[in-house]
Amino acid sequence: MSDSLATPIYQTPARLLQELIRFDTTNPPGNEAACIQYINGLLTSAGLETIILGKTPQRTNLVARLKGEGRAAPLLLYGHVDVVTTENQTWQHPPFAGEIADGYIWGRGALDMKSGVAMLLAAVLKAKAEGVRLPGDVIFCAVSDEEDGGEFGARFLVQEHAGLFQDVRHAFGEFGGFNLRMAGKRLYPVMVAEKQICPIKLTFRGRAGHGSSPLNGQAMAKLARALTLLDQHRLPYHLTPAAWQMIAGISVAVGGLPGAILRQLANPWLASSVFKLLGEQAEPFLPLLHNTVSPTRLQASSKNNVIPAEVSLGLDGRLLPGFSPEDLLGELRALLGPDCEMEVLGYDPGPREPDMSLFNMLGETLKSLDPGGSPVPLVLSGVTDARFFSLIGIQTYGFTPLKLPDDFNFIRTIHAADERLPVEALDFGVEAIYRAIQANR
Repeated sequence: MSDSLATPIYQTPARLLQELIRFDTTNPPGNEAACIQYINGLLTSAGLETIILGKTPQRTNLVARLKGEGRAAPLLLYGHVDVVTTENQTWQHPPFAGEIADGYIWGRGALDMKSGVAMLLAAVLKAKAEGVRLPGDVIFCAVSDEEDGGEFGARFLVQEHAGLFQDVRHAFGEFGGFNLRMAGKRLYPVMVAEKQICPIKLTFRGRAGHGSSPLNGQAMAKLARALTLLDQHRLPYHLTPAAWQMIAGISVAVGGLPGAILRQLANPWLASSVFKLLGEQAEPFLPLLHNTVSPTRLQASSKNNVIPAEVSLGLDGRLLPGFSPEDLLGELRALLGPDCEMEVLGYDPGPREPDMSLFNMLGETLKSLDPGGSPVPLVLSGVTDARFFSLIGIQTYGFTPLKLPDDFNFIRTIHAADERLPVEALDFGVEAIYRAIQANR
């Protein structure tokens, strides 16, 4: 047996990530069961009790518990094993081979988020093998279906098996803990809050007619006016507590003139000027200070020669923490006027304000491994499974840490062709998580 195979897999998280990538869990359809069974085998072989639950046999989830001393509340570590498609992408290395080349592990899920699952799992296996005295129980959870709504994953567990997470107040999951460069400083954003999903349908009505006889001012013209207004105007500015914590934290970490400029994003009278001054650098902040809608779907006439009496426009709506669908509808009505009907197609609520009680501990853990880095709070413009666990009172911190090269663009590599991760980054992440679960309080 080779030395690499004789070494416990938690000591070689790169090998663990390779194995996870080799399961094609593209969602849809997902087919996560084989990957879940592989993780189950590692945990049971290490002596942990597990439970596997799923709405269907091919879309399963796993929950395992490592006992602690009861001095702290149980801590949840969770991540999803499904990945997005590689369709119409050209890769340098096969996306489900898990190859190591040029110091990187290549493959779909290398960043989102099989690396996170590998690190969380490795930390749990290490704690079990080394008999660490943990302050509280640690619950490890591998879930399905995060990339397509969570119906078979976290949503299912929270709705049908919430008792498995009794007394849990905090969790580690995606998205955060990786380093990025800003104004010459190395920051480690840790997600503490995220926006809320709220898709909207706009319907425009007018006279129908034959395409050979143009009609002005009808449904299509109303649609065009609405699209122009959405393109040229932002919805109103709002500074939420979570966004303020993020802006203040980054401003202090960056310091100097750049920090002073960033801090003005918290000033409603100056924010627009700061956005113009910073250009592309301000893009991550803009959706954190506004409810947003992005036009994504359009339905009109089914025939080229028929002027439609009805046109519908689908909007990807995202709400700031603490806001409701009614708030978004009110802002849209004020901008678009009476030309369209509005319908909320769905709503996944999130927590109103973040619980920051473990943030300092996580920051201290990161600084113990990288004294030159600065942990800062992160508000995510997207959504994760955190929204489901928040329904049962669990605060998620995006804490799957990675120490990356300064020239590596984490955000632009996620979901893209050639998704990859430096091998050495995994060791940093496992150690950070391992220290954090021992510091839980």
